[in-house]
Formats: sequence, structure tokens, C-alpha cells
Amino acid sequence: MSKYKVNKTFQEINAKIKSGKAVVVTAEEMIGIVKDEGPEKAAKKVDVVTTGTFSPMCSSGAFINFGHSVPGIKASRVWLNDVPCYAGIAAVDLYIGATEPTENDPLNIIYPGEFLYGGGHVIQDLVAGKPVRLRAESYGTHCYPRKFYEKTVRLSDLPYARLVNPRNVYQNYNCAVNLTKKTVYTYMGTLKPNAGNANYCTAGQLSPLFNDPLYQTIGTGTRIFIGGAPGYVICEGTQHNPNASRTDRGIPRTPAGTLMVTGDMKQMNARFLRGVSLLGYGCSLAVGIGVPIPVLNEEIAMRTGISDEEIVTQVVDYGEGYPKGKGESLAEVTYAQLRSGHITLNGKKVKTAPLSSYVRAREIAETLKEWINKGSFLLGEPQELLPGPAEK
Repeated sequence: MSKYKVNKTFQEINAKIKSGKAVVVTAEEMIGIVKDEGPEKAAKKVDVVTTGTFSPMCSSGAFINFGHSVPGIKASRVWLNDVPCYAGIAAVDLYIGATEPTENDPLNIIYPGEFLYGGGHVIQDLVAGKPVRLRAESYGTHCYPRKFYEKTVRLSDLPYARLVNPRNVYQNYNCAVNLTKKTVYTYMGTLKPNAGNANYCTAGQLSPLFNDPLYQTIGTGTRIFIGGAPGYVICEGTQHNPNASRTDRGIPRTPAGTLMVTGDMKQMNARFLRGVSLLGYGCSLAVGIGVPIPVLNEEIAMRTGISDEEIVTQVVDYGEGYPKGKGESLAEVTYAQLRSGHITLNGKKVKTAPLSSYVRAREIAETLKEWINKGSFLLGEPQELLPGPAEK
């Protein structure tokens, strides 16, 4: 017998979506519903909660097949717009990583570590329908005699192009400051000396894994919004750490869960995939992802009612080759404090700024809500849930 008073299944919720009777709200809207009506009534009322996030996600890239030439080539080295790709897969398959910069980037020659263009920009350009220059080299074989191949391609020309991101949607992340006397350039952005600013990078109460902190509904086969198109969770992402310290509500205090995700690039929209250049650090890709959370019971309803006032993270010094020592926390702050525009650190008022876009995250959650309400997006029941926190 279930311990819950409300019990729904994926199948029941999908049936309601198909009939147009499902009640779908965004994670922002769910906060007020849970607060006003309580988890049990909220669980009876709401069927799906939509989430969203849009921020740089370095561990991203795409598998691409560029098609056979005549005569054939077994590509051993490949470039797209002068960005080196990994070609050790098969004859005309490649993987392009979001953080790989162009060779001979003029800005990098002058200022090492500063890149104008990289793999994330190539992915954005392809999805936007722009032409991309492909160049391939080979050592030549009897069955693949060609040693050089070059052509201009668009996404529509490619037989196969699929985003496969090993680590996205980080469940919480540090707030970065710099306690040294010099400006430092990091993947968390430019950090001014003497804690002159503080940068953070999640959508807080809208972020997917904050709304399912114990991974009770998300896993292999979960259907998601990715880059403006339907996609899927493959499994847990690299560096998935479910055993991070948590609050009483189950929210991790430090970086924790991650997702490996995929989607068809030919269905995507460049509005939700943007190449990023981080000054003094390198290239990346900002990815828009939304995960629908099925409200199966009152516990899940309670967890989707989480607000920025209840979500915490750690302020960490990135000034001396992060992580300095063990990357000890300088302070614990809430996302409400971060979004207010400043935090207090050692008695000093420090300005805060997000690397993620809350406005775009809200747009993703609203778009996913619209898809479900129209009946064009059904929930994918996970075949295996993400690895969760170890029982103590």
C-alpha cells in the first residue's frame, strides 16, 4: 500500500495530456500553489510542472556524419570552420566539442586563453542554417583512397547531426568570487579583485534538478526540451554526485547531479543554442533545457514548490587556481540573495551577476508548458532513474 494519499502514473498523466485535460504549470507558478493549498491539494490539482534553464554548459557537443565523397575518404582529421573535430570514430563520422577553439584564432595569438570562435559557435551556426566550411584529411586506404576533402555544408546537407552532451543541467553550482589583488578570468566569468563581484550560474527555482532533487522522476528515457526541440535524458552526466550535502528539503548545498542529454539538431532553434566566448578562458555553448516533472504524489508536489529563498549554494574563491585547497566555502547564500543583486561577504556588500539567463529559462518553461497543453509533447517514463543519494 502506498504511503501517499495521491497516486498518479505516467500513463494516467499522458492520457490526460492526450485528452487535453492535464493541468500544467511552470515551476514558478507551482510555488504559489503549494504555498496556498498545500502539497496534497497541489498534487490533486496539478499534473505536470515545467522547468527551464539556459546557461553555458561546457560539456556539450555533436555527433555528425558528413556523407561519403567519390572517391571515398576515411577522415582522420576534420575541421569545421577551422575548429578541430574528433574523427577517430568511422570514415565520415565526427564529434565536435563545444569548448574546442579554432586553430590560429587571431585573438588567442595576441592574448592566450581568449577565443573568438569555437565548437559552440559552429553548432549555433549549423542550427541557424548558416554555411560551414568542412575540411578533412586522410592517410588513404585501398577502399578509401582520397586524402583530402573540402566543401561547404549546411545542416540540411548533413545526413546526421545530433547533439550529445555528456554533462548538462548541473544541480546547483558555486557562487564565484576572487579574493586576490588581481582580476582573474574563469569559466565563471571575469572576477574582479578583492571580491569586487560575485558570479553564479543556475536558474534557481526554475532549474530542473532543483525541482526533482532526489531524482524521483528523471532518468534514462525522460523526454525533455533541448535547444528548442524534443530530446531525451540518456543517463546521469559525468561528475554526477548525488551524495552532496543537502538541506532538510533535499536540496544540495554544493554541485551535485548532472544529466547526459541528446536531441536532433535538425529540429532545434538557434535561440536556445548560443556559442559563448568567456573572456580569458575560452569557448562554450549556452544550452536551453527544460524538463517536465510529473506530479505523481504529494511529496513530488512539495519538492516542485521549492523557492529561491529555500535554495542555497556556497561562495567559493576562484582567485588562486580554483579549487584552492579544498575549495572551502566562504559563506552559504540563498538564490533569493543572489538574485537580489548583492550578497554580504565578510561584512562587505558584493554585487552579484548571473551567467545564466532567468528570462530565457522562464521562456523555456512556458514553451514546454505550451507543447504539453497542445498535446504535442508526452512525458517519457524513465527506464532507469538517475543514481540517487546513498542511504545513511
